[in-house]
Amino acid sequence: MGDDRESGPSVPEGRAPWERPLSSIRQTGAFGRSGQLGSGPPEPRPSEPQPSDPQSSERPLVEEPTEVIAPITDTTPAPSRAAQPHAVPEPVGAPAEDRPALTRLAMSRVRRRRRIRMIGRSLVSVIAILSVTLTGVVWGYLRNTDQGFLQVAALDPDSTDVVDAAGQYGDETYLIVGTDTRAGASGQLGAGTVADAEGSRSDTVMLVNIPADRSRVVAVSFPRDLDVTRPVCEQFDNDTNTYTGEMFPEAYGDKLNATYALGGPKCLVKTIQKISGLRIGHFVGMDFAGFESMVDEVGGVEVCTAQPLIDYELGAVLPNAGNQHIDGRTALDYVRARNVESEGNGDYGRIKRQQRFLSSLLRSALSNKVLLDPGKLNGFVNAFTSDTFVENVKTQDLVTLGRSLQNVDAGAVTFLTIPTTGTNDYGNEIPNDDAIGAIFQAIIDDDPLPGEERAEPVTPESSAPAAAPDAPLLAVDPSTVSIQVSNASDVAGMAQRASDELATYGFQILTVGNFAGTAAQTVVRYSPDQEAAAATVASSIPGAGIELAPSLNNVVEVVLGSDYPGYTQYPAEFGTEIDPTMMEGTTESAPLPENLSFTNAADDTCA
Repeated sequence: MGDDRESGPSVPEGRAPWERPLSSIRQTGAFGRSGQLGSGPPEPRPSEPQPSDPQSSERPLVEEPTEVIAPITDTTPAPSRAAQPHAVPEPVGAPAEDRPALTRLAMSRVRRRRRIRMIGRSLVSVIAILSVTLTGVVWGYLRNTDQGFLQVAALDPDSTDVVDAAGQYGDETYLIVGTDTRAGASGQLGAGTVADAEGSRSDTVMLVNIPADRSRVVAVSFPRDLDVTRPVCEQFDNDTNTYTGEMFPEAYGDKLNATYALGGPKCLVKTIQKISGLRIGHFVGMDFAGFESMVDEVGGVEVCTAQPLIDYELGAVLPNAGNQHIDGRTALDYVRARNVESEGNGDYGRIKRQQRFLSSLLRSALSNKVLLDPGKLNGFVNAFTSDTFVENVKTQDLVTLGRSLQNVDAGAVTFLTIPTTGTNDYGNEIPNDDAIGAIFQAIIDDDPLPGEERAEPVTPESSAPAAAPDAPLLAVDPSTVSIQVSNASDVAGMAQRASDELATYGFQILTVGNFAGTAAQTVVRYSPDQEAAAATVASSIPGAGIELAPSLNNVVEVVLGSDYPGYTQYPAEFGTEIDPTMMEGTTESAPLPENLSFTNAADDTCA
């Protein structure tokens, strides 16, 4: 068996392998035999042969005695290591005594540089500490305020009533509800008692839409007595803000505020979403007490009235005409009063006052009276979180939204009112369906609205893209095309049947509904980058052409006109050339009503 030890000359006299011979060769470095630093050459040992000895070449270099290494046991002490020498640094440059003395100016500059470095390091440390501290404070503040929100189930994000969901991508839509409840703190504000009216009603309903580019704000008010079709709803317990599990069937001819009283936020959201076609992504509910405290926290609001505001139930709300500063209690009566003889139709007069009040509140906020006052802003947020019930609303979301709207002028904020055509035998306001459809289609398409003072972006002519040369259109894979099917014919259910057939070919169906406008014939509408997709869809509908619709966003819309044959066919094969029929002006959105009631937030005149 081999040995891992190095092979060498045989050890004389049969020494054991662990016995090391001591070398007679003396070290010639700076260290002596013992490893200590020496000051001169080592003296030879008497037993070592000298160079003059003639027998030195025949004698071995290794002499007796040998070192016997004892076996290592648990009691063997650890070997001590002699301290190793360290290199001594040598001075660089001229000695200090030989350097020229610095002048006072030079010494002043040196001291100034030292102070600047010290101040800089101190500032960096302070900024780092403040950043960490402020981050923790802000995080804690947002967390605490978010915990103040009372959460309630309200939204229906997968509703089939949403129109052109892709066209609403990036929009923010809030349903804001002012509730009329006689319980708790609200009953102490002159709202009445539970004996007068139990439960809760939607006293104010406002749908606020902010487009993806944050270029404007549109708020649409709904009359509380609007005649609606109530969907299937679950009963809502206003005292506990929960749902009982008892279901109510669909009902016709119901009042809008009664819909909330029965089915709570969920039922109201479904109803408004069906009327508007907008995708409601946020819900905010507030009672009378919350409204009053928020107005007081911002220091009151300036309002203007052309004549005294006298309500025969609430009394003299504003006994004098003109501009005046009102507190929370007066503001609550100002937006609630609906029995004012001089206004005629109390509900619409009240809505107009609410819009003017919110316009004034918005102008006050935009003037930085609230945004730059930490005390007012903190009080406003606290009042908002303590007296509201929400879904999908967080403090950080509101702050982010507020920052994105900082550059929006008051003139780009428009308040509209749902148009009606009178009242029925039950006292319900009859909705003008065509005008309502035109309003919300204009909101979805981001079309101009009456009274709006939004600055349109100016695009230089030089930046317009050059017209691309005509190229053949090739059919695309149907599974890559998202379409919405709209019925513009007089045959009910046509869009649903057509969408079912188109889905069998692989087309992705987004929504099915009625077309908000008129169509002379069946046409496939498309955005500028979807021409090939539109041509592929049109190839599956006999007689259909294609039409450019810039308002569509990466979506193809099939508009079924009265000439639709009632059936479809397989689309053109993938990759084959298509020569579609190009159309222009065959579809028109429903026009906005001429007598549409609106309020611009920049208008501060008395009315």
